[in-house]
Amino acid sequence: MPRRNSLKDEWQFEPEATSDKQSLPVESIILPASQPRRYFDPEKLRQLTESVRQHGILEPILVRPSQKKGLYELVAGERRFRAAQEVGLSSVPVTIRELSDEESLQLALVENLQREDLNPVEETEGILQLLALRLKIPSLDVPPLLYKMRNEAIGTVNQNVLINSEAESVQAVFTEVGTITWESFVTSRLPLLRLPPEILESLQSGKIAYTKAQAIARVKDDDQRKELLGEAIAQDLSLSQIKDKIAILKAAKVTNDSEPSLRSQIDEVLRQAKQSKVWDDPKKQRKLEKILADLKTLVSNTD
Repeated sequence: MPRRNSLKDEWQFEPEATSDKQSLPVESIILPASQPRRYFDPEKLRQLTESVRQHGILEPILVRPSQKKGLYELVAGERRFRAAQEVGLSSVPVTIRELSDEESLQLALVENLQREDLNPVEETEGILQLLALRLKIPSLDVPPLLYKMRNEAIGTVNQNVLINSEAESVQAVFTEVGTITWESFVTSRLPLLRLPPEILESLQSGKIAYTKAQAIARVKDDDQRKELLGEAIAQDLSLSQIKDKIAILKAAKVTNDSEPSLRSQIDEVLRQAKQSKVWDDPKKQRKLEKILADLKTLVSNTD
């Protein structure tokens, strides 16, 4: 059961039973139905795979007994598990714990949130999910609570809007995660949830890295942004290639904005012609008559 450590202000788990470290066949380990993590950097996963190929798995994978007889559910260490599968290991070192669904999810969330290569969207969603579990409220209620904390901190609302235990629990979670303060989370992470839907969906499903998605999200035109996102995913464009394409789009927009349309050009020429002295010159008048005749012919032949 979870207990609170008053010295570190963190939650720790004391499972009902914990086995010594041992090995399990790879095929006996299954992934949980809901995983906090969705995106794995291909290059870093390749590096880990090479390390496992040379040295094996140095840190045991955390698992718990599954409801399916003879199987175990992975709790923490999915990258190591994937690397072991890629290398073709027949068994992996594990630590087996008896954990409830809530304990398992909290451990998985904390383990993932402490990874350096977690993208900010996954970090944001993971922290919100962890806060919801600790505060025992729906995830949708967490952002308003954090905004209230921020408003109270900067003095835009009266003090003591929140119950002290709620504020303490929020701060305890961010202390435990250790990657970001709650104040910075409110100002720099919560706005990520307002990314364009197609960008957010691609990040959530692990189709694209955050840095690439962040660059694409800056394209304001919906059609151009969606087209570029599709190209980036299908062709696995690098960040520099994506930036080059965005630069081309910006240059084209500047050109289009700076060059008046043909209709506006015609209106402007006619305005200038009416105000000029061209009417006083017979030769120029004849040229104008010819141009006018050609223009009448052009606009009358619309088929």
